[in-house]
Amino acid sequence: MAREFKRTDRVAEQLQRELAQIIQMEVKDPRLGMVTVSGVNLSRDLYYATAFVTFLGINEDEQSIKEALHILNQAAGFIRSSIGKRMQMRVIPEIKFEFDKSISRGSELSALIKKARDKDSENNNEED
Repeated sequence: MAREFKRTDRVAEQLQRELAQIIQMEVKDPRLGMVTVSGVNLSRDLYYATAFVTFLGINEDEQSIKEALHILNQAAGFIRSSIGKRMQMRVIPEIKFEFDKSISRGSELSALIKKARDKDSENNNEED
């Protein structure tokens, strides 16, 4: 019987948990605000990882996001060494941080749906 999860999926989940703890507890930069690690994509050979993050407490403009990502990518070496101390792996993946647009896109779509529903209910009220 096949395993339910692949090894890369299990390692990516553990890496996501460790990244969230390290960023929250050990990376002390007030320009970051609160960082949420929403997902990790890991290469099959476990050498490269892309961590998707969102920020709370900073402006959602492009410049602020770029600056926060730059800070995280500059701290990637420190974060990687901290992960090496926490996880017993032969190779610690090289980490790259990217902004997760799915949450902001989801809220935009929710607002559009709400707007359409409100307009639809207004049209129904006018007909009655």
